[in-house]
Amino acid sequence: MKRAEAMLLAITAMWGFTFPAMKVSLAYVPPILFLAYRFGIASLLMLLLFRLRALKKETLWEGFLLGLTLFFGHGFQIVGLEYTTASNSAFITSLYVVFTPFIAYLLLGERVKAKDILSLAVALTGLYLISGGMKGVNYGDFLTTLCAVSFAFQIVLVQRFGESDYLSLSFWQIFWNFVFSLVFALIFEPKVFPRESLPWLGLLYTAVFGTVIAFTLQVKYQKHTTAYRAALIYSMEPIFGSLSAFLLLGERLTGRALVGAFLIMAGVWNEIRKN
Repeated sequence: MKRAEAMLLAITAMWGFTFPAMKVSLAYVPPILFLAYRFGIASLLMLLLFRLRALKKETLWEGFLLGLTLFFGHGFQIVGLEYTTASNSAFITSLYVVFTPFIAYLLLGERVKAKDILSLAVALTGLYLISGGMKGVNYGDFLTTLCAVSFAFQIVLVQRFGESDYLSLSFWQIFWNFVFSLVFALIFEPKVFPRESLPWLGLLYTAVFGTVIAFTLQVKYQKHTTAYRAALIYSMEPIFGSLSAFLLLGERLTGRALVGAFLIMAGVWNEIRKN
């Protein structure tokens, strides 16, 4: 494995470990306020690290749009985590890979292929199983599915803004995510400043490792490999998420959920394999 691909795998592991970090922190901090803290800290760190390089005005509007999609994505994800397991959240979030071709058709006019439909059908079958089947739709799993749709919009918009400066684009999307989260939290959620160390550990991990370091390394190293290999590496995120949930929270997937997780990953990998 090339050094660049090893770094991308490390990034994927960082993202996977954000699921139990967020899950634990939700016992102390309201979900959207957690995002405001996380992306506020990340925005400040990026300004300290990159200074004027992060503040290019040319990407302000594009970053606004990306920040909006990230706000919905992370918002649906973290609220959903209150009602589902970290393992379920990790696998369902990966559905963004399957949804992306259909969003690209809506926004970019790209053709949907037969394999896209097959991937979607297999992955949605997995979603049905991991959510409990005929027992009814789990509210948290439903919100996490909306999270995956939001992230698919973000991925397509990143493709559309591909010629822009990625460093400033990364900063502005993080900054606007912070602004949207802060405004929502101030209006709709109780104002909480956690005094315990555990939620701050979750906040610092997700802000430093899951946001600043991961985004920066992604920009630096992804260009040194192919899009196909990068997507294949990123598809390991739910595996790391489930593993970290088992190691840190003791979560275990049921037999039905394991089959569902397998089908979701089969749909994801089938979608990647066609590229």
